[in-house]
Amino acid sequence: MSRRVVVTGMGVVAPNGVGIPAFLQALQNGTSGIKFIPLYRDLHFNCQVCGIPEFDFSHLKDYLSEVTFYGLKATTLGYAIKAAADAWIDAGNKLYDGTIHWDTGCVFGNSIADTEAMKKVISLVDTKQSRKLGSRMIEQMMNSGATAYITGLLGLGNRIITNSSACATGSQAVLMGYEYIKHGMAKRMLVGSNEYIDNYIFGAFDAMRILARKFNDEPQRASRPMSASAGGFIPGSGAGALVLEDLEYALARNATIYAEILGGATNSGAQQGTGSMTSPNAEGVVHCITDALRDAGVEPKNIDLISGHLTATMADKSEIENWSKALGRNGKDFPLTNSVKSMIGHCLSAAGSIEIVAVILQLMHQFVHPNLNLEDPNPGIINIADVDCFPTKKLDRDLNIVAKANFGFGDVNACLLFSKYKN
Repeated sequence: MSRRVVVTGMGVVAPNGVGIPAFLQALQNGTSGIKFIPLYRDLHFNCQVCGIPEFDFSHLKDYLSEVTFYGLKATTLGYAIKAAADAWIDAGNKLYDGTIHWDTGCVFGNSIADTEAMKKVISLVDTKQSRKLGSRMIEQMMNSGATAYITGLLGLGNRIITNSSACATGSQAVLMGYEYIKHGMAKRMLVGSNEYIDNYIFGAFDAMRILARKFNDEPQRASRPMSASAGGFIPGSGAGALVLEDLEYALARNATIYAEILGGATNSGAQQGTGSMTSPNAEGVVHCITDALRDAGVEPKNIDLISGHLTATMADKSEIENWSKALGRNGKDFPLTNSVKSMIGHCLSAAGSIEIVAVILQLMHQFVHPNLNLEDPNPGIINIADVDCFPTKKLDRDLNIVAKANFGFGDVNACLLFSKYKN
């Protein structure tokens, strides 16, 4: 039996807003969270700007015991705990009170465990000082650290999974949670993803020469999806989390319903054709979008908004081409399209979950957030779709269905369809 799946709670730690109210205001106002990082200049990085959340980690004391808080120094875990706890509370639940929720699971993803913790372990072990490490380092090093902390904090007893598919991670986590509920394997799922861009991760991307480097003195202009002057993406950090529920379960407990997930799909282009380790195979992307539409039972003509992956690289034009081919829409008929990355940069594994929170907020409040820094649209893009399809100012719109997609290194694709909840 196929069940309807709805969203009943959300939490977010984003470069331009921590918590749903702040993030919503930033989306509506077109507020950038990208900043110049003096340390990156000192480290001689080519790109010296980044999307960093303004997050006071002492607030984690609201969720954690004193012992746990002071033993927890991994930044990426802090982002995940904050977003997940906020989503759980937002859905009308309490933090762990001794009850195990056997009907509720968790899928929470990331790319790389805390490299600062790894550096400390390597340094102390190599200098024969391993006794100084303490007993909490493994928790910070293991990829499943965030999922483990969230599970214990909330008392979740169903399927507990840590997923990792590069920039498709967040969307895949949401899709997996949706599928478990849809097919009756859980009543609720806490889903999301987290990312912390430390000096080592940032440096590795900078060495690839795929980051923007011409706007170090104008950080808020640096992330330029779909722009002719886009020179690469800007890394970002943060986390997004959602509580998904079986519709009947949510109605029975009188939960507030924010949106419905209609369906989705994930696949791989197998790094064939136009695909590679770092760029998607166009054929795979088109297949993913059309499979998601089929799963959701949505006609291409009914999509009101595309929340694109759109990273401000050469791949932006190809992405618009793939959407046009998959939907059979172009020119003025192409859906409105935006990219949250223009405000927060590319949050890698956290991108999908943060951007899905943005999708749901737009559905709830019936607006389309602006694309920043799009004063010079890529000519190849506006040859496919009319320039008005890429708004540079907030639009008030009657949105019903939004398509969201993310594409990750390794040629992995994920696409989901969201709608306003209707009885």
